[in-house]
Amino acid sequence: MKSGGRLRNSRDDLFPDQRGWQWADPTQLRLDPAALDAAVAFAVANDSDWPQSLFLPDGRYVGNAYAADAPPHDCPIGIVRPRGPAAGLVVRSGRAVASWGDIDRPDTSFSVAKSYLALLLGVALDDGLIRAVDDPVRRYMPADDDGFTDPHNAGITWRQLLRQTSEWQGTLWGIPDSVDRNRRWGPGDEQPASDGERAAEAPGSRWEYNDVRVNRLALALLRVFRKPLPDVLHDRIMDPIGASSTWRWEGYRNSIVEIDGTGMVSVCGGSHWGGGLFMSTSDHARTGWLVANGGAWRDHRIVSADWIDALGEPGEAHPQYGHLWWTNRGSGLFPFAPESSIFALGGGNHLIWVDRELELVVVSRWIRAEQCDGLIERIVASIAA
Repeated sequence: MKSGGRLRNSRDDLFPDQRGWQWADPTQLRLDPAALDAAVAFAVANDSDWPQSLFLPDGRYVGNAYAADAPPHDCPIGIVRPRGPAAGLVVRSGRAVASWGDIDRPDTSFSVAKSYLALLLGVALDDGLIRAVDDPVRRYMPADDDGFTDPHNAGITWRQLLRQTSEWQGTLWGIPDSVDRNRRWGPGDEQPASDGERAAEAPGSRWEYNDVRVNRLALALLRVFRKPLPDVLHDRIMDPIGASSTWRWEGYRNSIVEIDGTGMVSVCGGSHWGGGLFMSTSDHARTGWLVANGGAWRDHRIVSADWIDALGEPGEAHPQYGHLWWTNRGSGLFPFAPESSIFALGGGNHLIWVDRELELVVVSRWIRAEQCDGLIERIVASIAA
């Protein structure tokens, strides 16, 4: 599948309409039904061990406990909703071929939200609101935003924020970036576990999974669009691809800024401190199919093909991390997935797996982290040679 020019998958019948996904017999799309059934059974049998309430018996919110947050930053400051059971959807060549759980239930998505920020930055590039991804962010911030004015932060670029190599330092929504410094995060992260605060290094020199810095990117994009990011996401992406009206993107109770005289909530790039993106499996799959089709939906260009290609380009500081999307290049984030695969990943465990060469999108919610590759192995095994 090519990302430029007319898409091979531009036929209307290869895209879901507002009524939902079209279903196909797996054998028609060269999939082994028995192997696919085995993958579904595996996902259901390995439901996440995170509690349904998302609060542990000792009262700690799982997002804070998972990150080993220390007081006073060990409590949510955004909404927390109970989670659903394991759910998932497999799409091949634009048709749904397998599902499990309730694929229409909007559920917290944790760091999958980060990948949506990357798509919105692509919209800003397309609109000329951001001229170049390697521009310093400070050029786009109003005078009353001092987040990029000090000498350390002044040279930070949009790309460094997307790559998680910015080393931005400061406090946002009452949380200092140092809370997430020197902490082991995410698959493929070989940095040492947290042993106390470390000094910030030069921007661009070090990869670190840091939620405060991603939230700073969200605020910067809000400043650029001058419009709440959920509204931009709705108008420019989710509504054009026929998504449901059930999703929500929340911030924190204190993440409100005034723009043009109107108070606007700045959303967060995950649910580390509550809030975040609440979206159904089916809607996430639409987003995955948009990416699989190079940023176009039927014959409508939504995000530039070049930017979609860039999402999975590995960074120098972390070869398995692209632009807020995970890549499977090199040694492989998930050994059983092809190198052509990219992923939006979130705690709990959530994934949107996109493989454009296989014309495959898989969304999986609430599977044990250590079993993600086992699910991928079984789905790959279902694909006929």
